[in-house]
Amino acid sequence: MGIDFVRFRSASAAFAANQMTATANKLSEPIVAIATAPGRGGVGVVRVSGQRVSAIATAILGRLPVPRHATYGRFIDADGSTLDEGIALFFAAPHSFTGEHVLELQGHGGPVVLNLILQRCIELGARLAEPGEFSRRAFLNGKLDLAQAEAVADLIDAASSEAARSAVRSLSGAFSARIAELVEALTRLRMLVEATLDFPEEEIDFLRDADAFGRLDAIDASLRAVRAQAKQGAMLREGLTVVLIGQPNVGKSSLLNQLAGFEAAIVTEIAGTTRDTVREAIQIEGVPLHLIDTAGLRETEDAVEKIGIARTWAAVDKADVALLLVDAAHGLGERESAILQRLPPVARLTIHNKIDVAAEAPRVVGDEIWLSAKTGAGIELLRGKLLEAAGWQAAGEGAFMARARHLDALGRAAGHLAAARESAAQLELFAEELRLAQAALSEITGEFTADDLLGEIFSTFCIGK
Repeated sequence: MGIDFVRFRSASAAFAANQMTATANKLSEPIVAIATAPGRGGVGVVRVSGQRVSAIATAILGRLPVPRHATYGRFIDADGSTLDEGIALFFAAPHSFTGEHVLELQGHGGPVVLNLILQRCIELGARLAEPGEFSRRAFLNGKLDLAQAEAVADLIDAASSEAARSAVRSLSGAFSARIAELVEALTRLRMLVEATLDFPEEEIDFLRDADAFGRLDAIDASLRAVRAQAKQGAMLREGLTVVLIGQPNVGKSSLLNQLAGFEAAIVTEIAGTTRDTVREAIQIEGVPLHLIDTAGLRETEDAVEKIGIARTWAAVDKADVALLLVDAAHGLGERESAILQRLPPVARLTIHNKIDVAAEAPRVVGDEIWLSAKTGAGIELLRGKLLEAAGWQAAGEGAFMARARHLDALGRAAGHLAAARESAAQLELFAEELRLAQAALSEITGEFTADDLLGEIFSTFCIGK
């Protein structure tokens, strides 16, 4: 048994060593990709990064460019012919995006010529980069933390100016700095607790004298502020899904068109015109809203309409906000009450439509809004109420671009702080909950992150990033 165990440990160690060697070799390989968007354009960029980039640059340019200086010249094929003419930029390690030697070849933006340059770089020893591999190398080489690396992709994918500004704040390190402050504060508090555990015989009450629980309150308050800012950033990134429901012919499609600013859905006087979900995207205060018009909810024997109603409820289950439209002439009735009872636990607003017919003024009372989808009266009241229902506050300069995993980590950290407070009488448990809170926060910047999670994160990036 002893010999078998020794052999097992030896084999495991050898496997781990081989894995580390393979990973190191992969990271040392030069990688190449087209960094500009697919299609034709005036300028296209091929980016190369790695340890042997100098040799690739010399072979394809005939010389090694001066670092950080634009060099105009020919891009040379293996037989000495010209592939293209353009500008070359060489960034010597560690003064580059990835922290490695980086070569950027800026030529004409045709897909054929860019692929020729790409293939030439591959012939010279580079391999095609995986999605997000440039950003991953920047993270592994300490040029970016994980939150900043994710902000690169968020900036590219930004659907509004506010989202872009929030992504820039995260990319510049504002989000990471706030997380680092929390981690540092938790570290100092943990040191006090550990000192108390290590020296129980001392008469000095370290926790009392250092105001440990006051420090815990301050950390908790800072965490709540960061969570609020992160939620705003996540809303800017993901947007809100708003579903319009109600009986047939109450004005759902008209309201969708009014919010969208154009005729996105067909509107007729015939009840049941909308039989499938119609989707449109708009922005309110920089927040993307995904509007979904649905089939009218009613009892029917029409097979097609039944499918549309089933899709309506499926859309409601995935929505952030549900708008229940009713005719302002009769208000909420039994059918509307039945719809409300079936709604899942999402934010909901009741829209009293057709006030132009009922001769009523636009207004807001609690979660009820009186408006006219036909004339536009009261639409601004609805826009503001939609943001309020979703918990939106003006971002100003404070929102960070955040992802679901960031919110999850912040939520777990808050839970561990609450558990720490409850277990204050048992210092071992108190210390452990503080440690878990710190570990959760460290996941955000990548200080403590599993390799498989890294692979999942960077796989969503562009090839050239």
